[in-house]
Amino acid sequence: MSKAELVEQIAEQTGLTKADAERAVNAFINVVTSTLKGGEDVTLVGFGTFTTGDRAERQGRNPQTGESITISAKKVVKFKPGKALKDEVGG
Repeated sequence: MSKAELVEQIAEQTGLTKADAERAVNAFINVVTSTLKGGEDVTLVGFGTFTTGDRAERQGRNPQTGESITISAKKVVKFKPGKALKDEVGG
């Protein structure tokens, strides 16, 4: 599902206009992003938890040359689905 399709579904289910639904989706994305940047987790009970984690520096290989390279450490975003979401999707 694309962002446009998500906005359309939210507009249909809530009775909001597409413009209002898009503002709500953008606000959600902005809040989650800024919270994760600040080092905090975002937990939506029943849906899941967005967290950040550190990925260590590691050795990789350039596929074109076969040369060994160092891949730098970085912060990554993780999502752990909640029980309700797992039960609903998993059947």
